[in-house]
Amino acid sequence: MITKIFDMSVDYKTLGSNEPNKTARLTSYILEPSLVSGTVWNRRPAVIVCPGGGYRSRSKRESEPIVMKYCAAGFHCFLLDYSVAPTGFPAPLCELSKAVKTVRGIADKYLIDTDKIFVCGFSAGGHLAASLGVYYKDPMTKNGSGVLNDENRPNGLILCYPVITGEDGKTHQGTKENFSEGLKPEKLKYFSLEEHVTPDTPKCFIWHTFEDNSVPVYNSMRFAETLLKNGVEYELHIYPKGKHGLALGERQTTAEAKHFVPYVSDWMDKSIKWINSF
Repeated sequence: MITKIFDMSVDYKTLGSNEPNKTARLTSYILEPSLVSGTVWNRRPAVIVCPGGGYRSRSKRESEPIVMKYCAAGFHCFLLDYSVAPTGFPAPLCELSKAVKTVRGIADKYLIDTDKIFVCGFSAGGHLAASLGVYYKDPMTKNGSGVLNDENRPNGLILCYPVITGEDGKTHQGTKENFSEGLKPEKLKYFSLEEHVTPDTPKCFIWHTFEDNSVPVYNSMRFAETLLKNGVEYELHIYPKGKHGLALGERQTTAEAKHFVPYVSDWMDKSIKWINSF
C-alpha cells in the first residue's frame, strides 16, 4: 500500500474563510500498482472519505476503519482531513474539490479508474460530500480549488446519516453554526443542499436510521425527494434502529454501547456493491 500526504490548502483569505488551525491534507491508501496491474481489474475505483464531526472536529471512528474496509474491497482510498471551525464555508468544500481533482490527476500513475471516483461522507462529512455534488460547477468552488473543467466532479456520493437541510428543528444546529461561522447570512444561503440539486448532481447511495435524533432522518429523505424530482438516480436505506454516529455499526468503531448496532453494518457491503455497479 502506498501512503502519501497531499497538501489540500486553498487560499482562505480570498475565499473569505478563516485560516485553519491545521493544514488540510489528503492521505492516500493506494493499492500497489504491481498488484493492480497483474489482475484483469487493472483500473480500480477510488473512494475519498470525509469523517463527520459537526464541522468542529473529525471523527476517528469514521476515518481509517472506513478506509480499510474499502481497501479490502479492492478499491484505492483517500482520507480527507478538511478544515473545521473556525475556518467555515467555503474552505472545506474547496479542499474536497481539490482532493477530487488531485485523485484524477494521479490516476494514470496509480491505476485509478477516472470514471469511478466517489466521495463518502458521514454526518457533517456527508454535508460536505453532498455540497460538492451540488456545487462542483459553481465558480466559487472551481476558482477556489484551481479547477478548469469538471475534473472535481465525483462520479457518485455515499452519504451516511448526512446533514442536508437548514430547516429549524430538522437540522443539526452545531453543524449549521460552524459551517456559517455563527450563522452569517451570506454563508447560510449555501447550507440547505436540497435547494440546490440539479439533474447534474452525481448519483447517490444514502443511508440513515429512523431513530437518529441528532440528525433527523428527514435530512436523507428530503435530499432523496429532490434527487427524484431532478431525475438523479439514488439508492436509499433507512434502518429502523440505531442512534447517530454509528460508523460501521461494528465493534471496531464502537466508542459507546449505542454505536454497536450490527443490524446496520451491511451498509458497507451494499455501498461496495453499488460502486461495483458503475
